[in-house]
Amino acid sequence: MRKVIYTENAPKPIGPYSQAIMVGDALYVSGQIALDPKTGVLMMNTIEEETHRVLDNLMAILKAADMDSSHVAKCTVFVKDMKQFAAINAVYATYFPEQGAPARETVEVANLPRFVNVEISCVAFK
Repeated sequence: MRKVIYTENAPKPIGPYSQAIMVGDALYVSGQIALDPKTGVLMMNTIEEETHRVLDNLMAILKAADMDSSHVAKCTVFVKDMKQFAAINAVYATYFPEQGAPARETVEVANLPRFVNVEISCVAFK
């Protein structure tokens, strides 16, 4: 069974996609950027602020599916500049424990939606 997951505590989709889709025990969360869900404003003063906003959005969607970071099996991190990876990773580490952290790949890309610096998606299981 396929179920759309939606929360007002994460940004509304800016295109033809859902925040997340639950299929059985698997949750597929769309890539999140640093949009403030209440104002729609991008939070990009620093890469740390931007990464926190991205991960807060991701966590809000997990919560809407009755999950948390411990349910995440894999993340995909897209970055505009790999030189910012250390700062992004430091923030990321505050959301996921070092022991048992999800599998992950990090990919440098030319551009991201709305020209943000970081976008993160994940797959989680109950």
